[in-house]
Amino acid sequence: MLNLFIQKAAPEIKAGDLIGSSGHHLLGAAINLATYGIPFWGLSHVGIIGEHNGELLLFEATTLSDLPCVIQGKPVDGTQAHRLGARLESYRGKVWHYPLYRPLYAFEQERLSTFLVSHIGVDYDAIGAFRAGGVGWSWIESKLYRQNLSSLFCSELCAAAHAHIGVFRTDHASRWSPNRLCRTERRRGILLKPWRLK
Repeated sequence: MLNLFIQKAAPEIKAGDLIGSSGHHLLGAAINLATYGIPFWGLSHVGIIGEHNGELLLFEATTLSDLPCVIQGKPVDGTQAHRLGARLESYRGKVWHYPLYRPLYAFEQERLSTFLVSHIGVDYDAIGAFRAGGVGWSWIESKLYRQNLSSLFCSELCAAAHAHIGVFRTDHASRWSPNRLCRTERRRGILLKPWRLK
C-alpha cells in the first residue's frame, strides 16, 4: 500500500522540495519541545530532495538511519542520501512533503545537486543542532558564531541548500531548526502547504 502511494506521489516530488518528519521516540519529542513544536506531531527532522545521476534522492544530515547512503554505499553518520521510498519504509513516525513553490530552473537544479553532493559525508553537527533550539537561543548563537558548514545538522543543510540556489535568504543557515525553517519558508511563500506521506 505504501509503495503504491509513493508511486502516485512521486511525480509531484521535485528537486528542492523538503521532506519533514516527526519521530515516534523521545529524541523527536525533545527536539519538538526545544523548537516550539508539538511532540510526535511537529517536525523533529527535515531533508531535501536533490538529484544525483538522474535520480531524485533525499539528502539529509542524520545519525539515526541504518540505511546505506546511495552515494557512499554504506551506512554513515552525517550527510547522506537515500531513495525516498526506502527511507519512508524504514522510518517510524509521521512524514510530510513540503513542495517548493515552483520547479527549479535547470541551472538551479544543477547548482543544488552540486551543492548537495559536495556535502555528502560531512560529519553531523550535534552541537549546532542544540544551538538551533529555541528562537532567542538560536538568534544569540548566530551572533556569537559564524556560519560554518564543516559539519551539518538536518535543517542547517536544507537552509544552506535553499540559500545557495537563491530561493531562501538567510544570513546564517546554522540558526534554523526544522520547525522554524519550514514555518518561515511557508510564511515567505517558498514552500507550499505540506501533505502527509506517512
